[in-house]
Amino acid sequence: MDDMTNLVWRKASRSLNNGGDCVEIAGLTGLVAVRDSKDPEGPVLLVTPAALRTVVLAATTG
Repeated sequence: MDDMTNLVWRKASRSLNNGGDCVEIAGLTGLVAVRDSKDPEGPVLLVTPAALRTVVLAATTG
């Protein structure tokens, strides 16, 4: 997928007070797009929802 201009990006509500330095996500059919909020024109990582859940679980449980 080359054109991601129509994606609706969102970030965690808790991150809004820290200067915006976080990741943003956008939903696609069967995938989740992830990008660095500091570099919205930069690279985008496409992962499955299951893979993203695994990363979040690992990050929150240590």
